[in-house]
Amino acid sequence: MKTYRQREKQGSKVQESTKGPDEAKIKALLERTGYTLDVTTGQRKYGGPPPDSVYSGVQPGIGTEVFVGKIPRDLYEDELVPLFEKAGPIWDLRLMMDPLSGQNTGYAFITFCGKEAAQEAVKLCDSYEIRPGKHLGVCISVANNRLFVGSIPKNKTKENILEEFSKVTEGLVDVILYHQPDDKKKNRGFCFLEYEDHKSAAQARRRLMSGKVKVWGNVVTVEWADPVEEPDPEVMAKVKVLFVRNLATTVTEEILEKSFSEFGKLERVKKLKDYAFVHFEDRGAAVKAMDEMNGKEIEGEEIEIVLAKPPDKKRKERQAARQASRSTA
Repeated sequence: MKTYRQREKQGSKVQESTKGPDEAKIKALLERTGYTLDVTTGQRKYGGPPPDSVYSGVQPGIGTEVFVGKIPRDLYEDELVPLFEKAGPIWDLRLMMDPLSGQNTGYAFITFCGKEAAQEAVKLCDSYEIRPGKHLGVCISVANNRLFVGSIPKNKTKENILEEFSKVTEGLVDVILYHQPDDKKKNRGFCFLEYEDHKSAAQARRRLMSGKVKVWGNVVTVEWADPVEEPDPEVMAKVKVLFVRNLATTVTEEILEKSFSEFGKLERVKKLKDYAFVHFEDRGAAVKAMDEMNGKEIEGEEIEIVLAKPPDKKRKERQAARQASRSTA
């Protein structure tokens, strides 16, 4: 891999095609910012890491990357960087390229040096008209490390599943398992496998879907789990509803209402199987109830409580699309 400046010194252009970037503008951008530009087949990478004068901390983690879609095919770093750096310091910008045409593929990934900058980029740049009639689509990027696995024997425990799948895949760090509401000794026939990174999850998915790998003598069904997207902190700061799980079958809405009304006035309580939603009129009361009731026992079972996340419209759209594709198949 050669950097933009190395190629320039050798007297060769990164893109000879007239459809490619304006090299004078790219050179001016790099001189202004002090960033590097690595050009390889299929990708142009700006930064990563940035100059020490911009940021000298550790590599940013989850929640700092945004996905940028609907990029005009003849648009490059000289137009993207000045727009997105308004949100905050950029760690790197990876513009995906089509090797045949020499133009971009219409999307890029931008990692910022902090979560706040990534969230600001979504606010500033989503639906931004970067060219007449051309609006960008920007959202927080979530690298999926989680697989949904079906056809799991219902008598298997979390420890059994972790041990068995660790034999046939690499990088497995956790198993998320749900029990049947009326029989806590049995699982529901599916689980979620959490891997250390997206690459490990993708390799595990390919291996398990090949049909060559059997777990307890069976071929399991495998899909990507819906990414866990963190809601806007401003939205979560207003939530007054508690999500209560791991409820015993004997727990009724009346029992929950009696237990939680001690902390403040309730709007309503809705129990579904082994979980429930408890709606408070006041957020302060909801937070106090969560802090004091989480981990307590009700009807012999230790309950878990978190603030309920608002409905995810994008997740519903993904589920609908997946259901439609299954119906077609």
